[in-house]
Amino acid sequence: MLQVVSAMEFCVIQKGKQMLKEVALTALASIAKSTKIVSTVEFCVIQKGKQMLKEVALTALASIAKSTKYSKILETLPPDSVEQQAQIMAIQDEDGYNWGYNPVLWGVPKGSYASNPKGPWRTLEFRKMVQALNRIGSRVVLDVVYNHLHGSGPFDENSVLDKIVPGYYLRRNSDGCIENSTCVNNTASEHFMVERLILDDLLCWAVNYKVDGFRFDLMGHIMKRTMVKAKNLLHSLSKDRDGIDGSSIYIYGEGWDFGEVAKNGRGVNASQFNLCGTGIGSFNDRIRDAMLGGSPFGPPLQQGFVTGLFLQPNDHDHGGEEVAEQMLAVSKDHIQVGMAANLRDFVLTNCEGEEVKGSEVSTYDGTPVAYAACPTETGHHFLEPCHITFFTVSRSTMFLKTPMQISVEERCRMNHLATSIIALSQGIPFFHAGDEMLRSKSIDRDSYNSGDWFNRIKPRLADPSFKPQKSHIIAAVENFLNVLKIRYSSPLFRLRTANAIQARVRFHNTGPSWVPGIIVMSIEDGHEGVPGLSQLDPVYSYIVVIINPSPTGIKFASPALQARTLQLHPVQLMSTDEVIKNSTYVASSGCFTVPPRTTSVFVEPRESE
Repeated sequence: MLQVVSAMEFCVIQKGKQMLKEVALTALASIAKSTKIVSTVEFCVIQKGKQMLKEVALTALASIAKSTKYSKILETLPPDSVEQQAQIMAIQDEDGYNWGYNPVLWGVPKGSYASNPKGPWRTLEFRKMVQALNRIGSRVVLDVVYNHLHGSGPFDENSVLDKIVPGYYLRRNSDGCIENSTCVNNTASEHFMVERLILDDLLCWAVNYKVDGFRFDLMGHIMKRTMVKAKNLLHSLSKDRDGIDGSSIYIYGEGWDFGEVAKNGRGVNASQFNLCGTGIGSFNDRIRDAMLGGSPFGPPLQQGFVTGLFLQPNDHDHGGEEVAEQMLAVSKDHIQVGMAANLRDFVLTNCEGEEVKGSEVSTYDGTPVAYAACPTETGHHFLEPCHITFFTVSRSTMFLKTPMQISVEERCRMNHLATSIIALSQGIPFFHAGDEMLRSKSIDRDSYNSGDWFNRIKPRLADPSFKPQKSHIIAAVENFLNVLKIRYSSPLFRLRTANAIQARVRFHNTGPSWVPGIIVMSIEDGHEGVPGLSQLDPVYSYIVVIINPSPTGIKFASPALQARTLQLHPVQLMSTDEVIKNSTYVASSGCFTVPPRTTSVFVEPRESE
């Protein structure tokens, strides 16, 4: 029987191999020095090596025994049991599994990922990892946690900076107590040397480790000044002088505005609105909430654009049919603004028929939806690593979001719909690992220290009728790859400036007479030698994207889209998804037919002009 080795066991085994190597080298050096007489020192070295081997073996055996025991226990429990969480919580702060969100000291690779946390191995192995990933064409983004530290005070073994200059590196309130709004021990980047340490650390990662980008955890708790300095510093690096092209380094993060830094409480912080015009990216929670419904902290049953709001209601009281329809219309506006890179000055027609800027479309609390000045300032996502996965949101073992009675096939198509909206939006798309294959984390939100049981990419569902089969997972992966292929089939999906987006992107089916729930987006290109728009795409001159979240097929006709030579995108024509192949366009009427819960992409090839 094949034994799956956990991350913790792998590290123990790798550590054992490294120690064995060190012992062997020591013994060889000793033998080479003298092949006749074993000195007292050499004898001690050999004895120490034997003891080390024994300790490694015992540690490895104990780890495997413990892990095997827990795995067997957890496998016997029902998928919807609360006992798995209880078992994991009993040990989650004791073992070595952690994403690195408990920083003791910045500037050092996480030791739990290294084969041997002692000595140079964590540094060497991290550099080799980045090098290997770069060689296969992948870039590496480092998640940096500068907003807090694991320890504080003079006695905590995890306290480092607070021991060097007590009270300086950590942010305190008016009572002199440490602020803990991030989770614990908030750092104070408004202090000069805290900022300096962050900048020096970023420089080290970029130059010495060749990291390609940085994601800032709770970036809103860092000052805007610090972030702008960081961007300028990294972008100033050159291939000739520093060995890297700093202009290609992308920095972004969570621009949430809360805690003691909210509303610039400790200085101008790196929140979504404050970062406008800097070119620094921040996650767009507006498109996320409109797609899923509510927010991560709102009513779990509240539906959104892709989870059935108005079109296929669940048992949640949304305030009546008229209210639900209006909520759907507003959600559609939020998504359309998001698909236009969440640009604050992008002009569109809202659900009331008014021509408005993105910044004039409001969220439920009156906050403007749009905040970005350019596409790179918007990072689209519908889930983050610290969220439950989309398939968990859309399934109904906990009666979340979608109606109980819908089939697993329909849930899979919802998953396809969500990934397509993010993939085909202007701006920078982000995806949660495993959403492309219908992953479930059993509603474990912040699983940074929950171990392999909850983080392993594997569906766990109590009701077999909701469990995706192999065919569903394969279809989801194909859909994900297809929407990425479509995105990269044309530069029109990746416009680089706000002016280009405003000039080329249009939304149809807007205003009060709209077909409920349908998003129709067109992207126009210019023609060589013709005044007006410049030509960006040598293959396609016009693209239409139609998103249908409805459980039924729809027809949509527009005079503005008549008499074109549009056809279904070749990637979708060649896919194994037979449903999407039923998408049609009639040039004489400008009428499109789109199947249920489907995103159809129509293109106008230049050879047909």
